[in-house]
Amino acid sequence: MNRQKQRAGTGPGIPVTIEEPPLPLPSAIRALGSCALRTGVLLARRRIHQPVEHVGMRFEFADATTAEAYRETVVDRPPPAAPAVLVVCFRLRRVRSDRAHALFRLESELNTPLFVGFPGFVSKLWLRHDERGSYRGLYEWDGPALAVAYVRALWWALALVSVPGSIHYQVLPGTSRDEVLRDPSAVEPIAKGTRSGWWRLVGVEPASKPQAS
Repeated sequence: MNRQKQRAGTGPGIPVTIEEPPLPLPSAIRALGSCALRTGVLLARRRIHQPVEHVGMRFEFADATTAEAYRETVVDRPPPAAPAVLVVCFRLRRVRSDRAHALFRLESELNTPLFVGFPGFVSKLWLRHDERGSYRGLYEWDGPALAVAYVRALWWALALVSVPGSIHYQVLPGTSRDEVLRDPSAVEPIAKGTRSGWWRLVGVEPASKPQAS
C-alpha cells in the first residue's frame, strides 16, 4: 500500500480517499480485536451467511486479468445508507502451485473474524487469484470512511502473508456492489481520475451454477 494520502472530490462516484497509510500497529491491533469480538456476537445471533448466488461468477478487470468468485460472506443488517464498494488486492508470498492456492482458499475462511465485525460491513465476494497471482476482495460497505478505516487496519494482517508492495485498495463511494455487478461502466467516473486498472471492473460473466468454495 502506498504510504501516501490522496484526496479528490467528495461527490457520488468520486474517490474520497485512495491508499491512505496503514493505521499505527497498536491501533490496528485494537481494531482487529474489537472486530473479532463483534464477529463472535454476529455468529451467536446467526447473522453471518454464505450465499452461493454469486459463487462462480467471473470478473474481468481493466488490467486484462480475470478472477472467479469462490465464496461470499454477508451479514443481516439494514440496507446501507451510504453504500460504497471497496476493492482490495494482494499477492501471497511463496504461494505458486495450484495446490498451495487451493489450500489458501480453504484456510482463508478462518480470516472471516478479521472483517465481518468491522462497523459498516455489508458483504464480501472472495475472488480467486488472477493470471498474475493477485487475490482480490470485492466488498460492499456502509460508508466510504468506514471502508477506509477497515482496510488501514487490515494492512498489518495482510502484510504478514503478502509480497511487499502488493497490497492496494480502491474505494468507490456512492454506488452499491450490485449496481457495479449489473453495470461495470458505473465505475467510469472514478476510473477517469486514476491510472491503475487492477480494480476497475469491465465485465462480469454469470456463474453457470452454484459452486462450493
